Amino acid sequence: MGEFLQQFLACLGGFTCLVFLVKCVRLLKYFSPLVWRTVPESFFRSMGEWAVITGSGDGIGKAYSFELARRGLNIVLISRTLTKMQKVASEIEQSTGRKVKIIQADFTRRNVYNDIEDGLQGLEIGILVNNVGMLSSPSPTRFLNGPENDGDLINCNIFSVTKMTRMILKQMVSRQKGLILNVSSAVGTFVCPLYAVYSASKAFVCMFSKALQAEYKGKGIIIQALTPLGVSTQMTNWVETNLFMKSAEDFARQSLECVTFGDETCGSLSHEFLAKIIKCIPEWIIHSDWLQETMLVRFTEKEKKNGKST
Repeated sequence: MGEFLQQFLACLGGFTCLVFLVKCVRLLKYFSPLVWRTVPESFFRSMGEWAVITGSGDGIGKAYSFELARRGLNIVLISRTLTKMQKVASEIEQSTGRKVKIIQADFTRRNVYNDIEDGLQGLEIGILVNNVGMLSSPSPTRFLNGPENDGDLINCNIFSVTKMTRMILKQMVSRQKGLILNVSSAVGTFVCPLYAVYSASKAFVCMFSKALQAEYKGKGIIIQALTPLGVSTQMTNWVETNLFMKSAEDFARQSLECVTFGDETCGSLSHEFLAKIIKCIPEWIIHSDWLQETMLVRFTEKEKKNGKST
């Protein structure tokens, strides 16, 4: 019995070391974009003539629009605020010379997709970025204390991804090529109290993307879930950037170098590293009443401080 236990523990230790080694090797690939371009310049343009980006009036969507235009694609902007898209379109056309098409749509509504489909008729769409999304509340909130906007959030974060993917994936399958990037979130990779509905919606995006990649990778199509941590946008109140808090422009540029890295990626080396650390934190700590109360108190104090300063 003692010899068996010794062999079992040795095998378990060896297996643990192997898993750790594989994770280290997977992390090493994120160093490659720092040294050389991991995706050929022609890769994105080879997918098709047009890229469609939802939620493209500002933030991450706007950043993807500029970055993909610089890489040779014409751009379809789809968002709610027409004036923002008109400004983005003008800047893209002037700085890159690419064509830009605007489709106004409020993704919290389910009756917008016929108009979107009509607007996309005749376009060879090589890339779709499902970026549009919303928070239930800008600050952490217990479910029953938050606003009752669950329908809007589900329409925006979940229904939009399924409808836009179904709409555009058909032509990608017929051409046997295409790239779909679904912007999820790191909070969609673990249970996240105080952001229950948002976290769950992003978990859907992540699982949906992985399932579709398994179904369609044999058709020459890349479908990838992006699970970033901190990105400075309007949703995060334009928080100051640093090593782990990316600007939207940095995130879009770096994540496009990771499109061949598998069905899920954080989009950058620093976010991958931080995600590995977070996953080492015991679940009972993340779920503890103490941590939740601390977060609620600190955000309340921060809001009061910001209110006084303005």
